[in-house]
Amino acid sequence: MTFEFATATRIVFGEGRLREVGAITAALGTRALVAEGASGRADALVALLRAAGVATTRLTVAGEPTTALAEAGVEQARRARCDVVVALGGGSVIDAGKAVAALLTNPGVLRDYLEVVGAGTPLTERAAPSVAIPTTAGTGAEVTRNAVLAAEAERVKVSLRSPLMLPTVALIDPELTYGLPPELTASTGLDALTQCIEPFVTPQANPLTDAVAREGMRRAAGALRRAYHDGADVEARRDMAVASLCGGLALANAKLGAVHGFAAPLGGRFPVPHGVACARLLAPATEVNVRALRERDPASPALPRYAEVARLLTGRAEAEPEDAAAWLRRLIEELRVPPLSAFGVAAADAPALAAKARVASSMQGNPVVLTDDELTEILRDALAPRTPEATA
Repeated sequence: MTFEFATATRIVFGEGRLREVGAITAALGTRALVAEGASGRADALVALLRAAGVATTRLTVAGEPTTALAEAGVEQARRARCDVVVALGGGSVIDAGKAVAALLTNPGVLRDYLEVVGAGTPLTERAAPSVAIPTTAGTGAEVTRNAVLAAEAERVKVSLRSPLMLPTVALIDPELTYGLPPELTASTGLDALTQCIEPFVTPQANPLTDAVAREGMRRAAGALRRAYHDGADVEARRDMAVASLCGGLALANAKLGAVHGFAAPLGGRFPVPHGVACARLLAPATEVNVRALRERDPASPALPRYAEVARLLTGRAEAEPEDAAAWLRRLIEELRVPPLSAFGVAAADAPALAAKARVASSMQGNPVVLTDDELTEILRDALAPRTPEATA
């Protein structure tokens, strides 16, 4: 057995710990580029930084980050002589911050380092110091080693990827998620759950990713419904913040699978939020994977792992691998996640999207090689999903 496990230099977790951001950042630099969403929620953060003697310049990340935005952020940071990056927001904001931090210390231009649409040259220098502060419980981007960016000309999402991009500090304050509306609680929470399940069933799993994935699944199974129906449930919000962190730790050190294999090409061609894509693909991908394993590789260690997933989700000791998909279907319907057809995806798009998903880097972690028909089935199911009763 051989494996590696890498994460942020420091993880700071707990309610109210945003108040420590001034001292944390001041120990890393004196001029901060603050990456934020379009909501203006970073005002309090900026005040804390300035009170600690850290000068700030602000970069707004409206929607999912593009390669052009990352390049503009680097120029802005250089003009302001920034030596530290602080990102407050969801996965899109944190990814933008990580990309800017990486490009501040590495020569050349962004496309020198991008996968798929660029040269894919490895980064050689550690990214500038950065602090990643999530405001959703979903992507775990505060502890991942890549930044997902939209290459608009090619209509595809691509990654800037390197262990040298891991944030210096991941600061997770569950209080920042208290105001999430139900629909965002659902989509980001299901993204977190996906990022615990896929690294757990991949052949590239290891004992440390197994441990955090199990913990993330256990917490999400008990907390996601509660956080959705009652956003003021403090314990549920805390558990989902832990689940999101666990998912980030797991995916950064193992592999993902078919769900994320589809998510990248979908997000590149259609206005589907990443969390919604993962949420709608999770149950059909689980169902198809289990069936394919039963038919073609019944001795695969992934089958008992899917059985463990089912036990963790359902709480039933006798649960079988197929029960995981049934439980997920019921949850996704209860949380009212819109189908992919709501974003303009049609059945006619399935073959082209399946072809792109097949060669996506995430697909390489799937526990079984899926056929074109199986990939198409997953996508078409997510377009107009069957109800749990229809599958009985």
